[in-house]
Amino acid sequence: MLKTKVEMYFKNLQSNLCAALETQEPSTNQFTQDHWQHHQITGCSRVLIGKTFEKAGVNFSTIKGDTLPLAATEKRVDLLGAAFEAMGVSSVIHPVNPFVPTAHMNVRYFQATKKDGGIVWWFGGGFDLTP
Repeated sequence: MLKTKVEMYFKNLQSNLCAALETQEPSTNQFTQDHWQHHQITGCSRVLIGKTFEKAGVNFSTIKGDTLPLAATEKRVDLLGAAFEAMGVSSVIHPVNPFVPTAHMNVRYFQATKKDGGIVWWFGGGFDLTP
């Protein structure tokens, strides 16, 4: 249930970010979309190239796996062998103006399903500006 709500929220976040960035673009340029899939990874990449933004990308992706990598379970032995799903939105925005910093942000959701059926979930993410 939570995973479905988070996925809907993240897809709306991607659309809202793209719409907000398009309002800052004086040209008629809009985001292009590329829906893609590779094994257990799916996503939608959106890219805008314009007069305000040299290039702006806003991406949504999901991944599923049968077992968490060993590095992910070193401090959480209870998750050893757990199936997992992760999804997130990431964005990198490069403005044309050299005096405006490049922005990067991402927000992620992770969910692990233990062998006994118990679900453990958490969020992560970050934001930074690069001069």
